Amino acid sequence: MGSAEVVVVAFFLAFLSLCSSKPEGYVVLEHSHDVEAWREDGWEKHDRLSPSEDVFLTFALKQSNLEWLERYFWEVSDPRSSEYGNHFSLSNLARLIAPSQGTVATVKVWLRKHGVHPSDCRTVLTKDFMTCQMSCETAEAMLVGAKFYRFKHSKLSRPVIRSLEQYSVPVSVAPHLDFVGGMLHFPAVNGPSFSRLAEERIINSMKSSKPQDKDQIHIGVFPSVLRERYNVSDTVGTHPNNSQSVAQFLEQYYNPGDLEEFFTLFGSSFKHLEKMSKVIGPDSGRSGIEASLDTQYIMSLGAMVPTWFWSTGGRHESQEPFLEWLVDISNHSEVPWVHSVSYSDNEDTLDVDYMNRINVEFQKAGVRGLTFLFASGDNGAGCKKKKFRPMYPSSSPYVTTVGGTAFDNPFTVSNEYAYDISGGGFSNVFPRPSYQTDVVEKYLKTGPHIPPTSYFNPNGRGFPDIAAVCNHFWIVNNLIPVPGVMGTSASTPTVAGIISLINDARLKDHKSPLGFLNPFLYQNAAGMYDVTTGHNEGCLSEDTGFYAATGWDPVTGFGSPNFPALVKAAISNQ
Repeated sequence: MGSAEVVVVAFFLAFLSLCSSKPEGYVVLEHSHDVEAWREDGWEKHDRLSPSEDVFLTFALKQSNLEWLERYFWEVSDPRSSEYGNHFSLSNLARLIAPSQGTVATVKVWLRKHGVHPSDCRTVLTKDFMTCQMSCETAEAMLVGAKFYRFKHSKLSRPVIRSLEQYSVPVSVAPHLDFVGGMLHFPAVNGPSFSRLAEERIINSMKSSKPQDKDQIHIGVFPSVLRERYNVSDTVGTHPNNSQSVAQFLEQYYNPGDLEEFFTLFGSSFKHLEKMSKVIGPDSGRSGIEASLDTQYIMSLGAMVPTWFWSTGGRHESQEPFLEWLVDISNHSEVPWVHSVSYSDNEDTLDVDYMNRINVEFQKAGVRGLTFLFASGDNGAGCKKKKFRPMYPSSSPYVTTVGGTAFDNPFTVSNEYAYDISGGGFSNVFPRPSYQTDVVEKYLKTGPHIPPTSYFNPNGRGFPDIAAVCNHFWIVNNLIPVPGVMGTSASTPTVAGIISLINDARLKDHKSPLGFLNPFLYQNAAGMYDVTTGHNEGCLSEDTGFYAATGWDPVTGFGSPNFPALVKAAISNQ
C-alpha cells in the first residue's frame, strides 16, 4: 500500500470513529494549576465573547520519536560525546518528530466535523502545530467546558481572550493532542524595572569622590563597562554565518532611532552595526523599555553579529505570544544561533503537560544547534505560602538560565555579588539533570545558610546556570537616555552577546555553534568569575532566599563569563 493510500485509510478510520452514532466521552486535556493566578497577576475579567467573534487557537499535535530526540539532544550538546555539534537541519528534524499520519488525520477530521476547514488553519514545517481560526461558538462546541472572555491588564493596551474553565476533548482525540494554546495560559507580563535610588546614590558618591579617582569611575553601566569586566575588549563578530536574536512579546517594540542614539552615546569604543538585520513580526508603536534594553545590549556585547528582532506581540487576542514565538521557530529553516529571551512565568501556574511539551520545543532547538538563554526572573527565590516559587522556563533543564549580579563597588569595574532580585532556586516539577548532579549536591552539603527543605525541592533542577551584572543600566528609549534600568532581562542579552562572539570564534575555526550550552558551561566552570557573596530574596527571615557560594549556587550559577577563557575552552572542543 502506498503512502497516499495509508493517509486515506487513516483519515477514513478517524472519520468513522468521530461520526459514529454512539455517544463518546470527553476527557480534560489541560489542567490549570492555580485557578486564581490570573487575578493575582493583575488581569481583570471583562465581557464575554459573542458567538460570532473569532478566536485563534493553536493545537499541539503529539509528536513522534521523542525518546530518540531527547537522547540525541544530550549527545549533540555534550562536548565529551562523539556526536557533539552534529546538529540537525529543520527538514531532518521534521522527519524525526512529525506526528503520525493517524494523528494528523484524526485532528483534521475532528476540526472538519465542527466546520473548521483546512483553509482556516496553518501548520508548520515540523507538522506538530496547527493554528486555526474559528468562531467562539465553534471553539466552545469543540472544547467542551470552555467559555471565552476578554481580560485586560493595566500594562497592556490590548486585551487577551481566555477561558477560565478547563476544557475537554473527545476521548478519541485526546491521545493525539498535548494541549490547545490560547485557552488557560495567560501571558506573563514582566520586564525590567528602575533603580532610581541606586542611581542617586551613585551620583551623590561621584560628587564626594576625590578628583584623581574620577577617571576610574562610571556612573551606571553601559557597554564599555561590561566589555571591560568580561574581558571582551574590542572583539567583534566577523563570520558571515553568525547571527543572534532577541525575542519580544506583548507590544514590546524597538526604535531604530533609539539604537542609533544609544551607539552615538555609548558605542565609540568598539565597532558595531547601526541597524537591526531583520525584523520578524510587528514593530510599530512606541518603543518599550524591554525591547530597547535587549536590542541595545545584545548588539553591544555581540557587536557586528547580525541581529534579528523577533516580535510576537500577539497577532490576535487569543494567541499566546510565547507559544507563537516557538511555533515561528519551528517554521523557519534558517534562524539565528543565539536567542535572548527576557521572559518568565510562575512554574506553579502552568500545566505540567504544557511545560513538558515546551521542553520538547527546547530540545528541538538544541538539536538544531540553537542556544536559548532565558532570564531567571526578578523576584528572587519567590515566596508563596511559605514556600519558594520557581519560575519557568527558567527552571527547564533544557535551556540556559541567566541570573543577576551587581558590582561590589558600584562606581568602578570590580568583583560582583549576587543581587537580591536574581531569580534562582530549584524546580518543583523537573528533576535535577545529570550535568549538574555533582555541583548541586556539593552546594546542598556545604553551601551557606541552606534553607529548610520544606521551602524547596532539593531534588529539582537548580537554576540559574550563569549570571551577569543586572542593575544601573543606561538605555535610550524614545530618544531619551534613561538610567537606572535593572533586571535579569539586562544580564540575559549581555550574556547572549558574549555567547555569540564565542560562536563566532568556533565558526571561524570551522566548528559548529555551541547549541545547548549547559554541558559545556558545567564542564568549563573555570571560564567564569565565581560569585561567592550576596543572596536573593525569598521567604526566610529578613526576606532571604538562597546565598551565593564557592562554585555553583542557585542565585548566580557558576558566576559571570570570562570571555577569553570561555573562547579557549570552546575552541579546544571538537
